[in-house]
This record gives sequence, structure tokens and C-alpha cells, in this order.
Amino acid sequence: MTSERSLAYGRVIKTLEDLGPSKLHDLERIQVRNAADTLLFAPPQDPAAFDAVTVVENLARDLIESGRWTAETAGRLADDVVACGPGLIDDDLLFAA
Repeated sequence: MTSERSLAYGRVIKTLEDLGPSKLHDLERIQVRNAADTLLFAPPQDPAAFDAVTVVENLARDLIESGRWTAETAGRLADDVVACGPGLIDDDLLFAA
């Protein structure tokens, strides 16, 4: 784990606290938290890290498509979650806001 990953994790947790249950359902909050936890401790090229990114990207797309979140907000959260990880995920696979 690096300091950059720890800082990204802190941003994710702060975002979850700031948004509260009015912006994310309990299951969605759990998905984001689990993904951030997985990525924070994932070694490079861990398949679980790829799965965690996929979960967050799908959630971000759902939030945008439903009109609940803007692309900017969803993209920022997805970027922060991804930044919790080892950093060896192909940029072409990342959510693009």
C-alpha cells in the first residue's frame, strides 16, 4: 500500500459519508466500500482488483443512466476507488465520465 492509495481511500470514505443514504442506497454504499477495501490491499494484477473496478464502473454507469448522479460526480467517485488500487489496470478499462 502506498500513501497515494491511502489518500484515495480516504477520499472514497469521505465521499460516502458526505453523500449519505440519500444519494446511495445501502447496497450501493457497501459495493463501493468493498471495492475500495479490495483495491487498497490488492497486489499488482490481482483478479479481485479487476472485479472491484468492474463493480464500481457498473454502479457509476447505473447512477448516471438513472439520472441520480451527474457524470462528473460518478466519474470522480469511480476514479477515487480505482486510485485505491495497485495502479496496473489498463486505462482503456476505466470508467470514463
